[in-house]
Amino acid sequence: MSGPGEGFADGALRPYVITKGRSRPSRNTIGVETLLVAVDPPRALPLSATREEAALVRMCAQLLSLVEAAAHLRLPVSLVKVLASDLVDSGHLSARSGVPRAAQPDKQLLQEVLDGLRRLR
Repeated sequence: MSGPGEGFADGALRPYVITKGRSRPSRNTIGVETLLVAVDPPRALPLSATREEAALVRMCAQLLSLVEAAAHLRLPVSLVKVLASDLVDSGHLSARSGVPRAAQPDKQLLQEVLDGLRRLR
């Protein structure tokens, strides 16, 4: 049986320590669909970097979405959002937005093309 406060130490204190006491990212442009990639050439992390920050930079050697990174790290998305924001600010990661709505294909147009192709048979 666990003693009093054990769940609190693991559940609340650890994320607080990982994010250096912050609950919000410095950038509000990073969303769950944001793509993260480590800068090239890689920059050395400071000695004060957490193991989660180091792991995030390593896994972003290849393009990875914020939500995928959170799943790999087994951390809440909100916490990884703070870490990613800090690493973008420090020049260790680059953040790329998803496809803008204006650039997404029009569903009606795609349906018309599909219907036209089917009629060619």
